[in-house]
Amino acid sequence: MRDIRLLDVVALTVDLPEHNLWRGQVGTVVEILAHGNAFEVEFSDSNGRTYKSLGLRPDQIMALHYEPLPVRELMPA
Repeated sequence: MRDIRLLDVVALTVDLPEHNLWRGQVGTVVEILAHGNAFEVEFSDSNGRTYKSLGLRPDQIMALHYEPLPVRELMPA
């Protein structure tokens, strides 16, 4: 899996009730922080208005992919 990059579309992998954000909500990486150890992610509504922007750790988000990913070897069970 590749690293998260600037302008990647990402989804939350955790609930953040203190920010009224929930697992699965989609945002855009607008800044790379702490040498890639954190990311500023902007969440916008369907009209493009930002409703939340906050710093998140890589384990709190996953990049969404629009193209097929390379085939990976499956580990035997």
